[in-house]
Amino acid sequence: MSGALSHLRVLDLSRVLAGPWCGQLFADLGADVIKVERPGAGDDTRTWGPPWMHTADGGSSGEAAYFMAANRNKRSITVDVSKPEGQVIVRALAADSDVLLENYKVGGLRQYGLDYDSLGALNPRLVYCSITGFGQTGPYALRAGYDFIIQGMGGLMSITGERDALPGGGPQKVGVAVADLMTGMYAAVAVLAAIAERERSGQGQHVDMALLDTQVAMTANMAMNYLASGKPPGRAGNAHPNIVPYQTFEAADGHVIVAVGNDGQFRKLCQVAGCEALPDDPRFATNPARVKYRETLVPLLAERIRQQPARHWADALESVGVPCGPINDIGQALADPQVQARGMRVDLPHPTAGTVPLVASPMRLSRTPPQYLRAPPTLGQHTDEVLAERLGYDAARIAALRAASVI
Repeated sequence: MSGALSHLRVLDLSRVLAGPWCGQLFADLGADVIKVERPGAGDDTRTWGPPWMHTADGGSSGEAAYFMAANRNKRSITVDVSKPEGQVIVRALAADSDVLLENYKVGGLRQYGLDYDSLGALNPRLVYCSITGFGQTGPYALRAGYDFIIQGMGGLMSITGERDALPGGGPQKVGVAVADLMTGMYAAVAVLAAIAERERSGQGQHVDMALLDTQVAMTANMAMNYLASGKPPGRAGNAHPNIVPYQTFEAADGHVIVAVGNDGQFRKLCQVAGCEALPDDPRFATNPARVKYRETLVPLLAERIRQQPARHWADALESVGVPCGPINDIGQALADPQVQARGMRVDLPHPTAGTVPLVASPMRLSRTPPQYLRAPPTLGQHTDEVLAERLGYDAARIAALRAASVI
């Protein structure tokens, strides 16, 4: 595989989403990512269905759509790390790897001699990335961490969802596992930073990533609103705490998003909506004033917007430079002409599913773009290949390991 990271070897001992998402970022950019899975079971998400991918004749391939989302371009091997022979295999692969990803519980790999201290001594250039719910230190370090719980503990659910006083009010998680996904992305940045530093020092290091740390960090401006005011921000539904109008509105046939970012855009919105006098009202002339008088302004705009269909507002507002858009379902989003023009769907051949559709990487590099060479692997698909290629095992040795249920 060629690509921006084609010089890197990554050993991926992680499962579910945060670690595999990080590994897929490396794989898309050309790194040789070897996914180590449990014999007979594999990554937990292999069984997280339905839905399952279909075979060419419309049957079920047995491959979960969830697993497919985070394991493209990797090679899968099965190794039982609880057995000494399995530990030998992982140590040998780690000895000439650049990166190791794992999300075992804190200290879980030490009993197998696969912890950072052990493998760092074997390969001082190794960048060893541990991803856990709460990190390697602190009073919660030994707790299991799941995205849903982290979204609650890290403050995200306190600012997500409709206000308590309105219908449907109350805390709400985000529709995808954002703590997992963002931790995987932060982990990729941290690992690449460690690799860049290794060019100067010649030394690898341990990267300690925690879902809770990431969730707290990604509250971004909302956390700063609290630090600046001492008042925890609350839920605002589809409205914005600092900008007005910046929310959904009910149109004649559905809903539309209007995102006014400055006073000039507000004036244009009012011109299109036929309420030209509003920008000259001191209560609405500036964004701080509009935030203060939100409860007065929004019903006035809502009454106007309700009179025309969503398409009318999208076309009319975009034509004058006021950001506006529909609320698509996933199918509509993937069918959007812009999404299609950017090539955000790829189809790859698969051993059991025939051809699998996948969501492409959003990264765009002019000389070394992401490549799509391998569909997410079947369990253990590359075990023999990797053991022969990387470790020099012959067919007899591989057969003996398989007979002993090591692989």
